[in-house]
Amino acid sequence: MTVRGSGQGGRNTEYLLALARALEGRPGIHALAADTDGIDGTGPQAGALISPDTLRRASDLRLHPLASLEANDSGTFFSALGDQVLTGPTRTNVNDFRAILIEPAHPAG
Repeated sequence: MTVRGSGQGGRNTEYLLALARALEGRPGIHALAADTDGIDGTGPQAGALISPDTLRRASDLRLHPLASLEANDSGTFFSALGDQVLTGPTRTNVNDFRAILIEPAHPAG
């Protein structure tokens, strides 16, 4: 990740914001990304969560995902949505943690 902006966040929240944009609200896909030491980059968050409604809720709040990415301000983006993962410092820097949950499709019936 090349930092060009002066926003808040780190590689986990940047990853999630880019993933939310790529998924474009695809139903049934949720994701979490966080740093095990409790601090992702320059903000107080360990990471964040996304869900199929992330971009719709951001639009309702007049948040701009691409502008947030360009300003390296993904932490502020997820804070405004209330989707940050806040653990406080854990003092255990094992690695980044990322998980994607894909719900099974249910046949129409």
